[in-house]
Amino acid sequence: MTVEKAVSQALGWFDRGEFKAVLARRVALATESQSTQRDALLLRYFDQEISPSLLAMGFELQLLDNPHAANRPFLIATRIEDPSLPTVLSYGHGDVVFGDDENWSEGLDPWVLFEDGDRWYGRGSADNKGQHSVNLAALEQVFAARDGIFGFNCKLLFEMGEEISSPGLAYICRIHKETLRADIFLASDGPRLNAERPTLFLGSRGAVNFRLTVNARDKDYHSGNWGGLLPNPGTLLANAVSCLINQQGQMQIAALKPPAVSAAIREILADVEVASTPGDPEIDVNWGEAGLSPAERLFAWNQMEVLSFLTGNPARPMNAIPASATAVCQLRFVVGTDWKNLQQHVRNHLDQHGFKQVEVEFLRGSPATRFDPTDPLVDWVLDVMKQSSDKKPALLPNLGGSLPNEVFADILGLPTLWVPHSYPACGQHAVDEHMLISIAREGLEIMTRLFWDLGCRGNALLAAHHQHAARNAIQGGVK
Repeated sequence: MTVEKAVSQALGWFDRGEFKAVLARRVALATESQSTQRDALLLRYFDQEISPSLLAMGFELQLLDNPHAANRPFLIATRIEDPSLPTVLSYGHGDVVFGDDENWSEGLDPWVLFEDGDRWYGRGSADNKGQHSVNLAALEQVFAARDGIFGFNCKLLFEMGEEISSPGLAYICRIHKETLRADIFLASDGPRLNAERPTLFLGSRGAVNFRLTVNARDKDYHSGNWGGLLPNPGTLLANAVSCLINQQGQMQIAALKPPAVSAAIREILADVEVASTPGDPEIDVNWGEAGLSPAERLFAWNQMEVLSFLTGNPARPMNAIPASATAVCQLRFVVGTDWKNLQQHVRNHLDQHGFKQVEVEFLRGSPATRFDPTDPLVDWVLDVMKQSSDKKPALLPNLGGSLPNEVFADILGLPTLWVPHSYPACGQHAVDEHMLISIAREGLEIMTRLFWDLGCRGNALLAAHHQHAARNAIQGGVK
């Protein structure tokens, strides 16, 4: 059978409503990982929806307890056809955020898949049930078209705690590193650049959250009797924040800025236009780092944001000088940033500008990752995307947001290739979450072609990848 025949069969299966039926069943399971009332459903998703299709394709399954979050299990699936063949590892998460049932639009229910035009509404339709369902469907189509083989080895890792920051994922990958050993990581999560352009991203920006606090005294004092005599923590903290981030949104801590954007990354991002979809907010071209394009600011630079700021009682302001003020801030950053020393860098900067009374607390952080965009594997995926869609795909060196990509890139040491089947306005983590039917269908063709091609010339693709990596190591890496 040819790849064209396999793709035709896959799209026919989709057009008959088979994929919709699968997704409807999966959306109906309210797998909210943030709720202890949903524990049984989390396991049922594996047992009822994921395991049967994998067993039918000859995978060996290993269900693992989560040592860091009870009842948030992991599932590892393995199918080895021939040790001499390349091995691909994929990933998905079956948990979702809270349904927020009462706030969805009239006629919509987060646990009932509803079709309206090009949209399938339902919690998890975009994040991540719809996306991993596309990839599983593509594997099934290739398996059937090749009479029960892939032409490559395949491993899958599913988790049920991604929406609570993936507790235990890094541990599982360390402990089961040999079981998860592979040559390529290929998965789907996050959004495309926009609804129209198929997208490949190679990693993600990291994120660090930290808290700034001013504790001036034990209680509030009357602003008429004491104003002008007692330092106001809100005023102090507002000025401290402006010392970190100026009035144009530019971070002022030199030690937390990344290396200069390379010529190679600039060339890639010259083809990327952000906020180009109807309904996207209008961006401010004067906000953020000067001298960079919007795409460079989003995908190749660091940005510090204020996530919350609290002083006094916003709901019932009193005529009083507050006793304290606190703000939670975040740094989104790219590779090459000294993020692990953020607390000390912020402390030093505040001290140098006279804000010794501001306390700095590191809350949590995750690293940035980026696979080499000049690697032949990148060209392979982009070529298949173009063949599948007859569109010029977008290449992002990394996602602007964050994913647990470091476990695959750093712990497992894999080239990471992410092919998302969603788009920025999908309603992810919000009410009225939806998947675009057109993107799901296009994604099925892309993934079917990728898996088919991997089964035809996987070893040649890997050889080109290893040769490039060896040359790159000698030359000192991508500049």
